[in-house]
Amino acid sequence: MSDHENAAPEQPFVRKLLTVVTERALESRLTRDLQRLGAHGYTITNARGKGSRGVRNAGWEADGNIRVDVVCDEATARRLAGHLQERYYEDYAMILLLSDVEVMRPEKFGS
Repeated sequence: MSDHENAAPEQPFVRKLLTVVTERALESRLTRDLQRLGAHGYTITNARGKGSRGVRNAGWEADGNIRVDVVCDEATARRLAGHLQERYYEDYAMILLLSDVEVMRPEKFGS
């Protein structure tokens, strides 16, 4: 066995995962808001699916959807979610999901 296989498992490093599914048109404003409110990083992917507003494609057209994932501490996640709800919910298609996640590379997310 290698040293890696014999290593003791690390303690779980738990953070919040805030997932935002929204209109692609909001991407620039959304990323500015996330950075200004304390998100140190995020991942954006194209999103498609079916919901209360019907079927949405993930093609390159301007009316597609994006999914934004932010891993951060709970205070930052709740601050971001509150801002997004207040600022965008009324006028844009947007859903927010908040969950606990175990981070496998904690050095990437601070202590």
